[in-house]
Amino acid sequence: MLKHFLFQVFVKKKFCFHFFMNASSLFHSTINTLALRPWLWRQQKFLSPQLAIPLFPVAGKKNSCDLLALNETDLEEQFVRGDGPGGQATNKTSNCVVLKHIPSGIVVKCHQTRSVELNRQRAREILQQKVDLFYKGENSDIFKEKRTAEKKKQEKKRRAKENLEKKMHIKEMQESDSK
Repeated sequence: MLKHFLFQVFVKKKFCFHFFMNASSLFHSTINTLALRPWLWRQQKFLSPQLAIPLFPVAGKKNSCDLLALNETDLEEQFVRGDGPGGQATNKTSNCVVLKHIPSGIVVKCHQTRSVELNRQRAREILQQKVDLFYKGENSDIFKEKRTAEKKKQEKKRRAKENLEKKMHIKEMQESDSK
């Protein structure tokens, strides 16, 4: 049975990373390596090749959306030639992904990068958002995020308009006082 320990490593006294390591092998090798070599005590060697441990940042992008999962059997995928700027490089390669969700009939076309794998991944993300919006409607997290962003934008626009009106009013008052 593997036991995992949670360690905190403070990098430059400001950032905190958590990582998991196997107690039976990596923990003892790390302690022994640092104990036998005192010149390594002050240097942080956590990203050295011999200690290939994944580091996970504590603060990251929040992904609070509960999107509906896509079933791969419900997807129809095609690779077509891209269009747009790029000339011969985009005209000759078939790295544009067309992804169709068969039950809902939603089609997504993704040609954001030159990599087929990245385009496939991004097309699935976009399709997942659209399918979630299709089935959940106004209860979808995507719809709620868009609505809050739209409200913030309108509020910002309203404040900018009020500030402009105040400035115009002050300018008119200064002009009338100077006459």
